[in-house]
Amino acid sequence: MILVTGGRGFIGAHTVRALLDLGEGCVLGQRAAGPPPALVTEREVRDGRAVVEPMDCIDLGSVLAAGKRHRVTGIVHLAAAGMGASAPLEELSANAAGLFTVLRAAQEWGVGRVVVASTIGVYAGVPGPALREDAPLPVASPHAIPAGKKIAEVVADVAASSGLDVVTARIGAIWGPLGRPSSPFFAAPRLVHAAAQDIAADGGVAGTVAGTVAGAAAPAYAEDAIDMCYARDCGRALALLQTTATPRHRTYNIGGGRAVANREVAAAIGRAVPGAEPALLCALFPGRSPAAPAVDACLDISRLRQDTGYAPEWDLDRAVTDYVGWLRAGNPR
Repeated sequence: MILVTGGRGFIGAHTVRALLDLGEGCVLGQRAAGPPPALVTEREVRDGRAVVEPMDCIDLGSVLAAGKRHRVTGIVHLAAAGMGASAPLEELSANAAGLFTVLRAAQEWGVGRVVVASTIGVYAGVPGPALREDAPLPVASPHAIPAGKKIAEVVADVAASSGLDVVTARIGAIWGPLGRPSSPFFAAPRLVHAAAQDIAADGGVAGTVAGTVAGAAAPAYAEDAIDMCYARDCGRALALLQTTATPRHRTYNIGGGRAVANREVAAAIGRAVPGAEPALLCALFPGRSPAAPAVDACLDISRLRQDTGYAPEWDLDRAVTDYVGWLRAGNPR
């Protein structure tokens, strides 16, 4: 079985779903107790193909306990300290300790592969437009998250040189079912939620769409763009990295392969939710943010395509329609 740390979380749930679709069984390691995510079927739980295990990645004993109950053959390590839940140094310490614990467990179990989550944020300061895995990364980081992921990548490289099969995944801006309704890094989630909330409220698109978006903490500019990857595609990419027989590299980008502007997102929502686009466009600031880079960068996903056969299946229109449908159906987030 594949251990997915943080398996009940956002990206974790989609990774579990993709692994199950590939015929793998999954152990969902999660610090907080609770049921399997909505993407897992009751039958898969009854059949023992998806099992939730209480686990604190900082506690080696709690991680190793899962290996006594299940034959763990691979690990996708996604668990991390809650963003902003503690001081930056404490967050870095907890995440580093969790990674060391997972790698120690991998050694003891003799697992086939460990996939370690990194982020597009490690490329901050790298010139675009296409961000490649072999680009030199600056040592400094503007935020605790990319700083922690750079630490994780160095540790993963050392583990790989010590004989473990470790692959690092630099993940772009992920959005979709079970994700946060608002992100501090890009506007798409709150644009979709704003339109979906109006539908739920009165069956149409009212002025609260604009109010919801305009009232957000971070202004959303029409021309600001970011490499967006739909959560279902992200989960499948991580599952492929875990199960591909012989990856040729140790670091892979996971993204959509292009930068998507907020105005494109608004237009796609308008096609999925007639009447939403004008309100959303009114809520967006014109042009680009003063803090936006001169060139919109995207993740080069050539390695991922070549080594795993991955290609994004959820284009913008299909993804928006799916996400709106998920929210209208009353699903969580």
